[in-house]
Formats: sequence, structure tokens, C-alpha cells
Amino acid sequence: MPAEDAPAPRPAPGRPKDLEKGNAILEAARRLFTTHGYDGASMDQIAAEAGVSKLTVYSHYGDKEALFSEVVKSFCEQQLPASLFEALPELPLRERLLGIGRAFFAMISSPEAVAGHRILCSPRMAASHLPALFWDVGPQRVQDAVSRLLRQRVDAGELAIDDIPRAAAQFLTLLKGEPHARMLFGCCANLKHAEAERHLEATVDMFLRAYEAR
Repeated sequence: MPAEDAPAPRPAPGRPKDLEKGNAILEAARRLFTTHGYDGASMDQIAAEAGVSKLTVYSHYGDKEALFSEVVKSFCEQQLPASLFEALPELPLRERLLGIGRAFFAMISSPEAVAGHRILCSPRMAASHLPALFWDVGPQRVQDAVSRLLRQRVDAGELAIDDIPRAAAQFLTLLKGEPHARMLFGCCANLKHAEAERHLEATVDMFLRAYEAR
């Protein structure tokens, strides 16, 4: 493990952490990971960008891997908050899925998400345990939230799904589609709003044709 990845001594139990400094560290780490990649962003740089000491970074997040994980988790929670997946049975199913689809597609299309995906697909990262860590705090959290919402709609008789986790994974994969792949390959920076909306509506309609209760 590189020296800068080694954890510093943690603060004594019960010692309050400065939330403002913690948020500043997360924002600095997000910017530097996006710009320079995981290897190119040092803990010294992150501390300087956040306006805190390196020891403060370690005392809040332990080590670089834990900080990267927290950056991913906080970004997903900001873009796709828990409130987005509330039951809201009064909303028509198609409208409900479109709302989730729009928020999810906006998140994966952001410069931070595209850069993070490219980082994790690099040879060094692919050979490490970071992709698995990223999956647990990011995509898996979203997939679980979609699964819970689908279960609620199955119980309400609106959907007929035997394997709900698989259906949730299919829905999120369809939402990415060709547009997301083109972004990753650098073929386009982002879609025009109208084009993105057509893609999302077609995706939701395809999903409902497969799983809507007859």
C-alpha cells in the first residue's frame, strides 16, 4: 500500500468531527479525482484544495480508498436521494419510472460519473478491489432502491415480475443504453434534452411492455 494510502491514527472515540471540513474534503476529492484520476490525486493535494491539513483528511476518512468510497456514496446520495424512491402510489407507474429514469440518466451523464467510470475501467483499477467497493456504495445501492420500488408496485398488482432484482438491473442497464456508451467512448459530450427524453421514454415503455400486469 502506498505511503499516502496508509491510515493515520483515528481520533479518540466520541470526538466530534467538523462537518464543514468533512464536506470541503469530499468536494475537493471529487474535483481532483475527476480531473486527475485516482492515482493522480494525492492526499496532499486534496488537503490543500480543501484548505485543511493532511492529518485532518485522514482523521475524517481514514485513508484514500475510504475517501474515494465516500465520494462515490455521497455523489450518488446527492443525485439520487432516498426520497426519489418513495412509494408514491398515487403517481401513475409510467410517470414514476420516468422520474427515476431522468434522475438516473442525469447522474450517469455528469462529468464526474463519466470520469469515475473511466477511472475504474483503467487496467490498474480493474485489477484492484476498488471497482467492487465502488459497486457496493454506488450501483448496488441504486439497484436495491429500484428493487424496493418495483416490489411495491408488484404488490399493488401493477407489475408482474418473478425476479425483481434482475428486473431492476435490466431497467438501469436499459436506461444507460447506447447514449451512455457513446459518452464513455468520447463520441459525444451529452445528449440534447429532446433526444435524451426520447431515449428514456422508449426505455420505460419497453420495460412496461415486458413487466406490466395484463
